[in-house]
Amino acid sequence: MDGKRGVVLGVANTKSIAWGIARSLRREGAALALTYAGEAVEKRVRPLAEELGTDLVLPCDASDDGQMAAAMRRAGEGLGGIDFLVHSIAFAQKDDLKNPLSATTRANFLLAMEISAYSLVALCREAAPFLSPGASVLTLTFYGSVKVMPNYNVMGVAKAALEASVRYLATDLGPRGVRVNALSAGPIKTLAASGIGDFRDIQRTAAERAPLGRNVDIDEVGDAALYLLSPLSRGVTGEVHYVDAGYNIIGM
Repeated sequence: MDGKRGVVLGVANTKSIAWGIARSLRREGAALALTYAGEAVEKRVRPLAEELGTDLVLPCDASDDGQMAAAMRRAGEGLGGIDFLVHSIAFAQKDDLKNPLSATTRANFLLAMEISAYSLVALCREAAPFLSPGASVLTLTFYGSVKVMPNYNVMGVAKAALEASVRYLATDLGPRGVRVNALSAGPIKTLAASGIGDFRDIQRTAAERAPLGRNVDIDEVGDAALYLLSPLSRGVTGEVHYVDAGYNIIGM
């Protein structure tokens, strides 16, 4: 990744999947910009940016079109172009993760879709003028998009929309040589995962049933993302790549 430049959205702390991806990218020589949403997150992200050797830390609230446009513009100008974009953003109200999908209000359904799925569409649009030929866009998803998972509910629907968006965006951006893929990580204890009820039970079950007999960590996800963001995967687009110790292949 020497000479490659890109933006990683969604680093919240050292347990974030986005942090594992950022570290793998930086280890291989990439120049990075990070984003944050709100002052509380900014305080945690800036020291991590220093660790990665970047001072390009930008506000980017996924519910604010103006901030998303400004972040992509500042990143593109500050880096001198964008070779990769990592979208690791999702949100749903905590009650909607534990309540049945049928109990989700219209407002909360739209909020989950806006932050978790539409934000990828918006970011691709705003980043497009700065994306280099051969650039790679990567988003993060979860198996709850295709199979029912406990306490995931509206987020599963949002992730399904996100994965469909990956396929359509790959078609939109393909003529420019830009690739768009998703990475579906196994259950990892992150800040976002803390809002999912019985998450430890989900982790335990996944480890018991996965062919490798364990869960994965953010470094393994980071290295898989490195492949999808690098020229090594230059013939791959519109795909969902699983990094879950094989859990997704098990039927019974």
